[in-house]
Amino acid sequence: MIRHIVFFTATSSSDLEPILDGLALLTKIPHPRRLEVAPNRRSDPASKEIDVVVYGEFDSDAELAAYKGHPLYQEAIKRVRPLRELRFAVDYEIATAKTSITENARQ
Repeated sequence: MIRHIVFFTATSSSDLEPILDGLALLTKIPHPRRLEVAPNRRSDPASKEIDVVVYGEFDSDAELAAYKGHPLYQEAIKRVRPLRELRFAVDYEIATAKTSITENARQ
C-alpha cells in the first residue's frame, strides 16, 4: 500500500476556504482506499507554515496513477494552483515504514 501526503500553503488567508473546496473534489475520485483533505490545526509550535494537508492511501502504483489521471484531479489542480504558494508531496510504501503501535491503538 502507498501513502500519498501533500502539504499546501495558501498565498493569502482568504484563499484557505477556496483551496479546501477545490481539494475536496479529490474525495470524489474512486481510486484511493482512503482520502482526507483537512486544514492544519497548527498545534505544533515549531511548524505552523502548512495550511492544508491531503492524505491518501492507495493499494498500488496503478491506483495512484489512475487517481492523478482522473478529470477531477485535473479540475482540483486548476482551481487550487492559482491560490497556493507552496506544495510539498510525499509518496511512500507503507511496508517500508518504521512503525510503532501503541496500546491505545490496539483497543
